[in-house]
Amino acid sequence: QVQLVESGGGLVQAGGSLRLSCAPSGRTYSSYAMGWFRQAPGKEREFVGCISRGGGSTYYADSVKGRFTISRDSAKNTVILQMNSLKPEDTAAYYCAASRATFQYRPGTGVREYDYWGQGTQVTVSS
Repeated sequence: QVQLVESGGGLVQAGGSLRLSCAPSGRTYSSYAMGWFRQAPGKEREFVGCISRGGGSTYYADSVKGRFTISRDSAKNTVILQMNSLKPEDTAAYYCAASRATFQYRPGTGVREYDYWGQGTQVTVSS
């Protein structure tokens, strides 16, 4: 069992930045590819981006490409979602997820491709 804890959400003005962290529990951190999803009220959960198990491959949704960056900090056993140039439409609850797949050669964009989920952290971007 893997437990994921997100942190770093909050309120920011349009054009600002936020940094979300996801801390998987246990020594299984390196055994999973990691993804970020978001869900706005009344909408389905949507893919934001993911990073492969080894950290060598990253993939992003078109809506965040060039603004968001996912990285792994092996020393701290965390996955980071750096969000820059935030827009009001980025407002949502953001979820970290872990998958047993590698996502080395293809992105994991589907909710069902992930085995574990965090509780979510709210990001609100004001105009």
